[in-house]
Amino acid sequence: MPAPGWRPLAGLLAVAGVSHVAVPRVYDQIVPRRLGNARAWTLASGIAELACAAGLAVPRTRRTAALASAVLFVGVFPANLNQAVLAHRNRATAAVRAATLVRLPMQVPLVIWALRLARREAAAAQG
Repeated sequence: MPAPGWRPLAGLLAVAGVSHVAVPRVYDQIVPRRLGNARAWTLASGIAELACAAGLAVPRTRRTAALASAVLFVGVFPANLNQAVLAHRNRATAAVRAATLVRLPMQVPLVIWALRLARREAAAAQG
């Protein structure tokens, strides 16, 4: 099955990037403490998401941006995992706990989507 196009992935990354920069407190809370300055990680991930979104919009950089997106999706997984751990530890509502657990495997299709897009771009570049 072919991966969806670059536009929805760029849109997803752009929305995520804007939210990381506009409302960083939400994301600061889930950065694992052992990583240090949560705000720096939140803003860096938001900027990375925006850069990936912009790179996907440019044909010349699309393959690289797709690969970077896959790496980014893997890189933010520890924060998503930490969010699930915190939700259970802090006895969040059942709905919140379930949402944090459901979110974890969702990283896999995002990584696959980005990698398939990169592969498709590479194939198109070869003719």
